[in-house]
Amino acid sequence: MARVMTTPLMLRLDALLTGRPALLAPGVLSAMGKSPVAGPVRIGWLGLEGDAQADPLHHGGHDKAVHLVPQDHYPWWRAAIGDHALLDAPGAFGENLATRGASERDICLGDRFALGTALLEVSHGRQPCFKLNARFGRKDVLARATQSGRCGLYLRVIREGEAQAGQTMALVERSLPDWPIQRVFELLVGGRHRHDPAGVAALARLPVLAEAWRGRAEKLAR
Repeated sequence: MARVMTTPLMLRLDALLTGRPALLAPGVLSAMGKSPVAGPVRIGWLGLEGDAQADPLHHGGHDKAVHLVPQDHYPWWRAAIGDHALLDAPGAFGENLATRGASERDICLGDRFALGTALLEVSHGRQPCFKLNARFGRKDVLARATQSGRCGLYLRVIREGEAQAGQTMALVERSLPDWPIQRVFELLVGGRHRHDPAGVAALARLPVLAEAWRGRAEKLAR
């Protein structure tokens, strides 16, 4: 049974960002380059109005409507790779929501957040890809993101609405407190399924988990 939070977790929204496909490097097309939007932004079933994906087979859709990256990670990245122009402002990792106040350790699978008049639900973590290296012009960003788990997460839209920078995201419902996104990521991407087969099997049975990651959990559980 879902539990309504009496003292909700609050995330501060620094920016909402959208972008269109563009070349990151020769032959590498991506919409990872996103820019902050001023004023109210419509959040529809498939994401923020004005946003797009270069690879709709692997990005976008109901389970990946909105991408969130905690800005709390940015100091770690500066320490890991040094000063980089992309780390001077939100959007370095292609996020739609640039938030502060919680990370993958604090946000759980199935958490529902009120943002403006929209309602969003955490569907899974982000699995980084090689385009991160092209984005930063370095060969080690993908590996560092995967090893650290600082990859952000995806949310599906439960209720359409509008939101704008400066607002807060309030946790209004938590049904799976034992499943922080960090744990989900470590099991399905970070290799910890070998040490927790029961956890992977339990994860495969959770319908709130995005279909693609649920399929991965089912395969790892066999």
